[in-house]
Amino acid sequence: MDLHGKVALVTGGARGIGRAIAYALAREGCDVVVSDVGDRGDGVTPYLLGSDEDMAVTAGHVRDLGRRSDAIAADVTRADDVARLFAEVERDMGGLDILVNNAAIIAAAPVATTDEHVWERVFDVNVKGTFLCCRAAIPLFEKRGGGRIVNIASVGGKTGRAGLAAYCASKAAVINFTQALAEELGPNNVMVNALCPGFVRTAMWTEVLNPVLSAMTGIPESRVFEDFIERATFLRRPQTPEDIAEAAVFLCRAENVTGISLTVAGGGEVH
Repeated sequence: MDLHGKVALVTGGARGIGRAIAYALAREGCDVVVSDVGDRGDGVTPYLLGSDEDMAVTAGHVRDLGRRSDAIAADVTRADDVARLFAEVERDMGGLDILVNNAAIIAAAPVATTDEHVWERVFDVNVKGTFLCCRAAIPLFEKRGGGRIVNIASVGGKTGRAGLAAYCASKAAVINFTQALAEELGPNNVMVNALCPGFVRTAMWTEVLNPVLSAMTGIPESRVFEDFIERATFLRRPQTPEDIAEAAVFLCRAENVTGISLTVAGGGEVH
């Protein structure tokens, strides 16, 4: 699919992987709506989420690339917020061709000490949020005669990891949901795929995983990420937000690829 002139919505697009995907799509000619939770936060996630300022920076750079862009704060776990988000996209951009569900959070703890509210919040954002956004996108795709959905899952959705049960289980659900939705929407010319990033130095790593893995291994926090990459990947190098964005662009372009979960992990996950 020629992406020039297409309209894309990237949730969790204020920074990190979402920002890189927004920029990559803009360079391919897409107009991009950037959405994130904004300055509200959620009271659970132990690191700062994408702020209004972060969203404005991302949207501003998309415009610098010569494309239209809006920054719209929304909580993907709230059906009314999602309905408002998609209504604004249709009103301001004229429709929707591409949805990238990147909004996600992580929590790290042994199952025995995982708080029920934390488990529910991880599933609300990572799974329910993906569902609500996909559901809201379907009528807009029908008006366009088709579309693309890229759900950002994780290598953790393919192989569970100790201390990350909630996150891994939620991402496994995203992969399975992607498969089901791909079959459901295939006759409507909507391709639905999951993208599974490997080991990207984002806030999830620096604020959550580094301390947990340091406590488990005794490796200083300043070295945890590098040590993990050296031991766990074939290529001995981390993935970057731009690596993930390149794969997202491929899935948006592909005409005959649907229902897959594409891993970008440098050999850190080969299933």
